[in-house]
Amino acid sequence: MNPIPLVDLAVQRDEIAEEVAAGWAAVLERTAFVGGPQVAAFEAEYAEFGGVAHCVGVGNGTDAIELALRAYGVGPGDECVLPANTFIATAEAVARTGATPVLVDQADDDTYLLDVTAVEAAVGPRTRAILPVHLYGQAAPVERLLPIAARVGAVVIEDAAQSQGATRNGRGAGSLGHAAATSFYPGKNLGAYGDAGAVLTGSAEVAEAVRLLSAHGSPRKYEHPVLGFNSRLDGLQAVVLSAKLRRLARWNAARRAAAVRYTTLLSDVDGVVTPVTLSGNEHAWHLYVVRLPDRDRVLKELHAAGIGAGIHYPTPVHLTGAFGHLGYGEGAFPVAERCAGELLSLPLYAEITPAQQERVVSVLAEALP
Repeated sequence: MNPIPLVDLAVQRDEIAEEVAAGWAAVLERTAFVGGPQVAAFEAEYAEFGGVAHCVGVGNGTDAIELALRAYGVGPGDECVLPANTFIATAEAVARTGATPVLVDQADDDTYLLDVTAVEAAVGPRTRAILPVHLYGQAAPVERLLPIAARVGAVVIEDAAQSQGATRNGRGAGSLGHAAATSFYPGKNLGAYGDAGAVLTGSAEVAEAVRLLSAHGSPRKYEHPVLGFNSRLDGLQAVVLSAKLRRLARWNAARRAAAVRYTTLLSDVDGVVTPVTLSGNEHAWHLYVVRLPDRDRVLKELHAAGIGAGIHYPTPVHLTGAFGHLGYGEGAFPVAERCAGELLSLPLYAEITPAQQERVVSVLAEALP
């Protein structure tokens, strides 16, 4: 049988190939490789899509988080609260500003989102930012975090890298806090053909600060009033992103249909905990993540059958070598730690077929203890 990948990037590549070729030809003709009209057009399109006033394209999603934090003045001596169950980039971006990541557990075993009660207990006089992660494609309850942030004078910066097209209470992920960072890594719902990212905000001042910092701290050539970085979206990637953005609503709808199908197929499979959508959310289904016993052995059997399942994420942030110095230790965040040993991401992409999903579930069921 043909293998089933975790995500199939080739089919979308083929769908937009002609449009991308024409767009790239225009970039090459103008030689506008960094910035240029294609970048400006995509920034405007994605800001409108996200329901915010401003979008600034940057080099990648990790830079986007760091630049958003720096735009608000976050730096050494500050603390930023974020979940232990996230990709390391969220904590990494905080550390790169010189601030300290303060980790919290996830709320439950169903949505895997951060625990708002734990956030309230973790904030203090040094807290400058709270970073909810819209994990696996659904938004965290940002509206409950805003008053917590306000009480300590902090900002809420969404890590929206996995939630392009998700909504909470009718508002787009990325428009819920003071600012948001997103990634356009190729495997995302809206993915470039390389690294790319963006910062979203309703504040013109924050957008201008991000733009300044991302271009060597330079408002004009050879003027550098502040120390900045080199993290800019290029015209070739903007062409790809614009082409995909025009199709994203349709692709996300297909992902939602596939998620419903998985949940139905798995309803009679004992031992598998299927994901739950938080009330008020429309899920973008970046990943379909189940929880099950003996996960690692089951994963090996899926791979042996040609099914590209994955793990997101096998090690909580506090148990990585990079953040061992924070001093939390094993047992600090029991829900995140338990789930890290049980979570399994099943193949999911807009074009996955019912037959492919049936095969995934059949092999999974046979592999369970």
